[in-house]
Amino acid sequence: MPAQIFVRGYLRASTDEQDANRTKAMLAQFAGEHGARVAAWYTENASGAQADRSELLRLLADSGPGDVLLIEQVDRLTRLARADWESLKAAIQKAGVRIVALDLPTSHAAMRATGGEDFTARMLDAVNDMLLDMLAAVARKDYEDRRRRQSEGIQQARARGVYKGRPADAALHIKIKELRGKGFSIRKTAELAGCAASTVQRVEKTS
Repeated sequence: MPAQIFVRGYLRASTDEQDANRTKAMLAQFAGEHGARVAAWYTENASGAQADRSELLRLLADSGPGDVLLIEQVDRLTRLARADWESLKAAIQKAGVRIVALDLPTSHAAMRATGGEDFTARMLDAVNDMLLDMLAAVARKDYEDRRRRQSEGIQQARARGVYKGRPADAALHIKIKELRGKGFSIRKTAELAGCAASTVQRVEKTS
């Protein structure tokens, strides 16, 4: 594998209760099978429908042309609405990053750089762009379908008088506000509070 390829693993779970690191070993094994290693990991608990994901944005800021963004599935990268997906895709293309997803076999060739002028490489990039758009649309539809079913279930529970909303962790919220008030960054606050950066961002939005 050419030295200029730098593989960055992106691990995402939707909620703080889920383990975003569950696929880390799988991605590391995949990279090893292709003669590479994951040189940096970016882990966060945030919805794939959320555009401002701090770790994903940090990954792109750290990346250089030819770097590989390695994910388990396309829906780990995006469940975004079309306009937000187009913006993210533009940022990825601007950074020169190539996406490799375990569930997208045609993307695996990006683990072996062949040079930007190689006809086969350019054809594969075009095919991958098309497939990524398709899978991104499927991921968004799945997200919207689940949200609709959840909303319908809540409405039915309310109609029966049995719905109880999820209580906020008041102590955690207070701690987050105190740490942010002392000037700690979002990442440092999350580390000290023992939560995800997305939780800190969520608390700030509701404050």
